[in-house]
Amino acid sequence: MTKKPKKIHPVKSHKVGISPKAKLFNGVKFPSELRLDLVSKDWVVIATGRARRPETFRREEKVSQESSKKNCPFCKKDIIKDATLVFSRGKKVRGKELKKWTTISITNKFPAFLPYSRLGKKIEGNLYETINAVGFHEIVITRDHKKSLALLSLEKVKEVIDIYHQRYSDLMVKPFVNHISIFHNHGLESGASIFHPHSQIITTPLVDVDLTRGLSNSKRYFKREKKCIYCEMDKWEKKAKKRIVFENKDFLVLCPFASKSAFEIIISPKKHLPYFEKITEKEKWQLAQAFKAALGKIFKALNDPPYNFYLHTAPCDGRKYDHYHWHWTILPKTSVWAGFEIGTRMEISTIEPEKAAEYLRKQQL
Repeated sequence: MTKKPKKIHPVKSHKVGISPKAKLFNGVKFPSELRLDLVSKDWVVIATGRARRPETFRREEKVSQESSKKNCPFCKKDIIKDATLVFSRGKKVRGKELKKWTTISITNKFPAFLPYSRLGKKIEGNLYETINAVGFHEIVITRDHKKSLALLSLEKVKEVIDIYHQRYSDLMVKPFVNHISIFHNHGLESGASIFHPHSQIITTPLVDVDLTRGLSNSKRYFKREKKCIYCEMDKWEKKAKKRIVFENKDFLVLCPFASKSAFEIIISPKKHLPYFEKITEKEKWQLAQAFKAALGKIFKALNDPPYNFYLHTAPCDGRKYDHYHWHWTILPKTSVWAGFEIGTRMEISTIEPEKAAEYLRKQQL
């Protein structure tokens, strides 16, 4: 197997000090508060002084993106010729059964990354460094042209997770695969260019900056406290009970303390699990239930908003990451980033995570 490249580490951020006296201005409490994300070390602005009521986040009008099945590339009969994995009614199938597919993984016809035998590292002017975009790019598609994941049965959601897991396990052993990104874009505003529900799997030779920072900070906490930072946060959330949206035996669904956007949701294993690929069959069913609850509540509470979700798990670069804790993040698109957010990377969220979680909890599915 080809030697894998080293990770690229992010630039260390400056420490931010806040005086206790800064909480009051002329004897009046500030209209916003900064919250620190313990893992990423990002600061988040929670605008409590001009907070909106939860129900005002519902979209009054929806931009139609729907296309007909006739023109949909994912509804074509020959789609199975590009298949890397096919499921039908909860089971992997081959041969004649392929036509009865219910969830399928295919090679992307317009990939961002391509399998290749060399990284082709180049240096320009002793300054700029480039390598080939070596990797795999696949699409995971559910058969129903209109039903989003929020509206699928528990069995169908479990089937999607089965394909995520199987393709992750298959791809992680390939050369130059150090990181595997699994993500889903729902709605035009989220970046979904095709109406038909689908997720994407992209492998890269590098570990992305956001994950690298999370790995570094969680390792630092683990060394200092001899505990997992995610397990400690989950322990507190279960005690506080303010930000939990849903839970079952194996998973917590919650709006994080330092939510980076309104109605952000984290789905986290209750047990300390660094590697998504080691998930058990029982845990996959529990994860499917957690996903169905989270997406269903977002669908009902916010009138089917656009959203993105993605997986963060320990990289598959051969190193040990026992200090990490895999999880899924769901980010509904309830606002548009403007100059402040883009320039500072601090989103101004106009609802407190506690109120968002309370509103989502109330949604009956």
